[in-house]
Amino acid sequence: MDSTTITIRVPVAVHEKLARLSKGTRRSRSYLAAEAVSAYVDRELSIIEGIQQGLADVAAGRVTPHDEVIAELHAVIDAAERKKAAQE
Repeated sequence: MDSTTITIRVPVAVHEKLARLSKGTRRSRSYLAAEAVSAYVDRELSIIEGIQQGLADVAAGRVTPHDEVIAELHAVIDAAERKKAAQE
């Protein structure tokens, strides 16, 4: 796997916790930091991409009015409650 080096500043407390984690897991601080950054980047990109897709859906008119969604949700809940009551 190709990699590159970056330098970051973290509070002393975070550095100390990372050192403890490194010792406890027998993984290098570098490995753990890279895993943490990777997980953060993946999560944040997923959020950004979801927002962008939502905005594209709105721009293209692929939306459902709030009132329709709530009405459908209530219908599903009511049906589930009737089914549960019938089974009792």
